[in-house]
Parts: sequence; structure tokens; C-alpha cells
Amino acid sequence: MLVQGILAFDNIAGVDYWYKIGTKLQEGGAKVYVAHINAFNNSIDRGEQLIHEMETLKVLHPGIEKFNLIAHSQGGLTARYVMSVRPDLVASVTTVGSPHQGAPIADLLNGVFADDTLLGNLFEVVGNAAGSLIDLLSGDDVPAGDVRSLTTEFTSAGAAAFNQNFPAGLPQTHCGEGPQQVNINGNNIRLYSWGGDANLTNILDPLDYLFATTGLLFGSAGNDGITGRCSNHFGKVLRDNYPLNHADLINQVLGLRGLTATDPLSIYRSHANRLKNAGL
Repeated sequence: MLVQGILAFDNIAGVDYWYKIGTKLQEGGAKVYVAHINAFNNSIDRGEQLIHEMETLKVLHPGIEKFNLIAHSQGGLTARYVMSVRPDLVASVTTVGSPHQGAPIADLLNGVFADDTLLGNLFEVVGNAAGSLIDLLSGDDVPAGDVRSLTTEFTSAGAAAFNQNFPAGLPQTHCGEGPQQVNINGNNIRLYSWGGDANLTNILDPLDYLFATTGLLFGSAGNDGITGRCSNHFGKVLRDNYPLNHADLINQVLGLRGLTATDPLSIYRSHANRLKNAGL
């Protein structure tokens, strides 16, 4: 099950959120599902939507026992919530560029567009309308989202609160590594993560200029434009410094990346083999 981050969609106008990744995995024999969850919302509400979808898939396909969740960005926190409250549904959780310790851009947005101000109210109206449009275009049958709860969750304080409630898999030391496996209510769940630490990787990619700008919020610390290098740590850290930015990690935009950078498709294919070899 591929679990998206913000702007969550499966396919809009023929473009997949997970650009060519699902197809690559299917070519290797994997059964791939893509989550249908809010584009803009907090991870708990998105997690409940995902749980409902997983339960439905199990009914429709009785052969499914558990899911391997591979989650990008906010999807990592969504997946962490799911494994914490419904560990019986989850075989493994892999997070990709997920800001487990928060994202500086969220603190900036909540400061500039403060709650209960004119600018803040406008931000919420526009953000919620955009999220609803994305959900509609993607065909996601989900309730209306809440952009404010999204940005609040990824402030430093919001992330700390989420981590206190759902600590499984997180490192115990700064920039450390979490456990490779946890047992929740008798269910063993394997945990993995990887991330990048590049911003501007291809001058033809319009998103690179956004990440080059937001990356300045990290100062000299390594980051992918949204997530700090240490913040992407969860479970077994497979690698935290691929020369990829936040969008490159899902092979966007349209596969553009650095000429010498690792092909994201090969990273996912290798990980699918890893899960298979682990009996997952």
C-alpha cells in the first residue's frame, strides 16, 4: 500500500503521485494499492480513512492478511498512526522523506497565517478549497479535509505532541536509529526509512526552485527541501542522504532528477525485494 503525503492523489490527468513507481513494482510481481486519503488533513483523520480502505480491501480480497505500508512525507505519520491503532493490519511500515520531527515550513506558515486572523482565515478557506478540489479530481471519496490541522501537526510543537502519542519506531537519541521491529499487541511489524538531502537537483524541474528556497530554513543542516536529514529517521534507516529532494523521492516531477542521482524506481524495487526476502 503506497501512502501519499500532502497533495495526496492517486492519479490526476494521467499523472500518478507515485510517478511510475507502482508500475515498476507491479512489473516485479508485487500487488500494489494506492491510498485514497485527504490531500490536506491531519494524520489521524487520514489514518482512519486508510484503515477503512484497508478493511474494505481485505473483504474484497480475502487472500490479503496484512499490508506493507510504504509512505512518503506526511504519509509516514499517517502510516505510524495506523500501525499504532490497528497493528493487526500491518506487516511493515517504510517511511520516505517523512518529517517525523516536524518541518520548518509549517512553523513559518502558522506564523505568517496565524489562526483567528484575517490572513489565517483566508489561508484556511483557500487551502481547504484546494484540498477538496484535489480530492475530487483524484476520485477520493473522503470527507472534507482541514489544512490548519495539517500545518499545526508539522510545527515543532505539533510533531512533538504526535510523537508523544505515537512513539513506536522513533529513535531514542537525536539523529539516531529506531528499532527495526516493534511488537504492538502481539503483532510484529518491521520498520524502515530512507530520505534525501538535496534541494536543487535538476534546473528543468520547477519544484526544485521551491525546495531550494524552503531548504534555506534549515541553515546548514542537511535536508530535502521539506524534511531534515535527521527528521527522516524511523526504524531501520536504510539511507538518509540520497542526492534527491522531497519530490525526487517519489520520482517527480515526471522523473526529473540529478543526472548522477540514484534512480528512485530502483530504490523502491530493491526495497520490495527486501520485504519479500524478509517474508513480508
